[in-house]
Amino acid sequence: MPELLRLFGLRFFFYSNDHRPPHVHVRSNDGEARFSINPVNCLENNGLKKQDLYLAEAIVETNKDEFLRKWSEFFKS
Repeated sequence: MPELLRLFGLRFFFYSNDHRPPHVHVRSNDGEARFSINPVNCLENNGLKKQDLYLAEAIVETNKDEFLRKWSEFFKS
């Protein structure tokens, strides 16, 4: 499970057997959500609080180029 970033109690990662299109998972103590990276969009939310969801979306938006680079590097795509 390659970790991309930990910030404000949120952990950003993808699973080593993940599928296209590029996306990132975000986990907190409350739950997990999944965001597409380009464009940034919440695809699924399983328990993340609304404020954490907004924060996660902003963090994915800010770091989307780096997340896409890491996705391509890991999956060789």
